[in-house]
Amino acid sequence: MKQPSKISRRSFIAKTSAATAGGVFLNGIAQALSLHDKPEEKMKLALVGLGIRGVNMFGRDVQNNYKDLVSFVGLCDNNSGRLDFGKRHIGVDCPVFEDFDHMLQDTRPDVVIVTTVDNTHHTFIIKALEFGCNVITEKPMTTDEMKCQAILDAERKSGKSVIVTFNYRYSPHRQRIYELIRTGEIGEVTSVDFHWYLDTSHGADYFRRWHGYKEKGGTLLVHKSTHHFDLLNWWLDSDPEEVHAFGALEFYGKNGKFRHTHCRTCPHQNSCDFYWDITKNQHLVNLYVDNEHHDGYLRDGCVYREDIDIYDKMAVQIRYMNGVQVSYSLTTYSPYEGYRIAFNGTKGRIDAWIKESQPWEEKAQDEIRVTKNFGKSEIITIPHGGGGHGGGDSRLKDKLFKDPKMEDPYRQSAGTRDGAMSILVGVAARNSIESGKPVKIKDLTDISLRKTGRGS
Repeated sequence: MKQPSKISRRSFIAKTSAATAGGVFLNGIAQALSLHDKPEEKMKLALVGLGIRGVNMFGRDVQNNYKDLVSFVGLCDNNSGRLDFGKRHIGVDCPVFEDFDHMLQDTRPDVVIVTTVDNTHHTFIIKALEFGCNVITEKPMTTDEMKCQAILDAERKSGKSVIVTFNYRYSPHRQRIYELIRTGEIGEVTSVDFHWYLDTSHGADYFRRWHGYKEKGGTLLVHKSTHHFDLLNWWLDSDPEEVHAFGALEFYGKNGKFRHTHCRTCPHQNSCDFYWDITKNQHLVNLYVDNEHHDGYLRDGCVYREDIDIYDKMAVQIRYMNGVQVSYSLTTYSPYEGYRIAFNGTKGRIDAWIKESQPWEEKAQDEIRVTKNFGKSEIITIPHGGGGHGGGDSRLKDKLFKDPKMEDPYRQSAGTRDGAMSILVGVAARNSIESGKPVKIKDLTDISLRKTGRGS
């Protein structure tokens, strides 16, 4: 009944992962360990991209919690200063490289972790696959349909795997919504209203960074909304068929009354609502400020830079293969953060307003209202889970470190196809905004779209 070698190994991971802050990575590391064909040896990891996600969640957290199972054999970044700091911060004694090809040749890793700027993901993913490595990539998998297809082709040809993690699926309230839909509480779902609000802290930060450029991040419809579109795909258990979208830049960027290159030397510090003193965060100083002379990257960039070219308000209409219609919006300058979602069905409606940050007190719980047509309305209260992402991180750990052959009734494990389908909605939305026309998902890649039963 028991399989000592594998089960004990995963049990050990589960215990050591209890203190890990970067739960989003746990999905990837667990899947990668299950792919490791030499369980008696440590899995060799190589990390490319030493930004904040790389050195913290994909670097230091992994080193602190998995060093008995994995070994970093190489770190790679095009900024030599971040390489030096990253190596010290992660706490490893391995070679560092500014050339990715040299790292592959010299270290021969089992798994490559990609945490670079979004529009470069495909380059490192494909090279790693061709070299014979499995890959764990930060979301989004890539930023356009051509790069997506190239990754799919390379994965098929290599026989290796690309892992994209989706921790949002594991939070308690999102799993409860999944259950309500699957059990037919509101009949067949016919339409969804989904509105996400980024506040003036979190939302503004995207416009300080490289994410403010369409070329680098693909717009927030790809970089940020990939999480939201994955939730829709998962909840509805169907593939998106057609997308029509609108978007504009009307708050940040060129819309400001004044501007500068970055906050530290800005003459408008006393009059700007978005002034941010990066020097109060020593970690960001060590990682970015001390190393900006190598590449010129300013982490505290002005949110009103005139060359910002992404949208700060977006509205998307999505039609799914199973006939469900979705109205989605993303706002980046709200006074509070969270989302409202409603599922309209043939027998009723599910409503939820999930509050993540707001200038008033709230109980540590989420509420879902289920209202039946011609019947009662009830509120389902779900206490916040421990850990980040609404409790998703801790639930992710509970599930992922068991036998990989165990049943997955909520289909929370995500593969490459899930990663592709989530970004393709964002890509289609961006293409629709630029062309002024609807975009069909089937025209973007060679993935065969699936139609499934609604509300079943």
